[in-house]
Amino acid sequence: MTEETTAPLKIVVLVKHVPDVQFDRHIDSDTLRLDRSESVLSELDEYAVEAAVALVEAQGGFAAGHEVIAATMGGKSASNSVKRALQMGASSGIHLNDDALAGSDTVATSKALAALIEHVGAVDLVVTGMSSTDAETSVVPAQLAERLNFAQLTHALAIDFDGASREVTIRRDHAERTLSLAATLPAVLSVTDQANEPRYPNFKAIMAAKKKSITEVSLADISLSAAEVGTAGSRTSVLNATERPAREAGTVINDSGQAGIALVDFLAEQKLI
Repeated sequence: MTEETTAPLKIVVLVKHVPDVQFDRHIDSDTLRLDRSESVLSELDEYAVEAAVALVEAQGGFAAGHEVIAATMGGKSASNSVKRALQMGASSGIHLNDDALAGSDTVATSKALAALIEHVGAVDLVVTGMSSTDAETSVVPAQLAERLNFAQLTHALAIDFDGASREVTIRRDHAERTLSLAATLPAVLSVTDQANEPRYPNFKAIMAAKKKSITEVSLADISLSAAEVGTAGSRTSVLNATERPAREAGTVINDSGQAGIALVDFLAEQKLI
């Protein structure tokens, strides 16, 4: 990344609170939504936070007036993911917290996030992960770029920024080719899990994060109504959801001298040979 930008950057990095992959995932039978009782910052969003903070560090750091604002939408617990981003180096956070957001599909989500970014104001760059580990749609970055009328650079493997021209250049894979794409700010940038190695916050960073501010806003604060988000504002809906059936115990063949024959018989019964 090129050193020293000529003007301060205001970067919004989007983070999502998702069910922890270390636990089994369950569907709420009443709402047909994922149970989010055990949730963490989406692992893929850690690469976005790292990319945003590293970009600022390469441009003179936060002392030069740059900002990295960690933004999220969701219930009260979603602020924990913002706190994690602050521990990783983001300078401040903003949390869109409103009960009406529940059930938002990507269309409603991108609408809410675009309004939140516009509420922040004068944003130069929006950085996201390449996907979230719960839904894995990968379409929100493109939807955001369309709503904000920003250039979009998605699935970045490597990032370079020229402060003088305010141009972002990325490298990304496409089919069997590697492409180099560039855009002038403002832009939306999504980052793959190959772009960097997210930092692990040390004790000093964790303590410093406690002094950083998180602003909580509602739909009314960003000039949206409940009808525009959540289930009401979504264009898609889940009609039915069932738990994956439990895996049945396999057949154990003990080698008592006839294991080979028993194995062939079993494969024949399963019509595998």
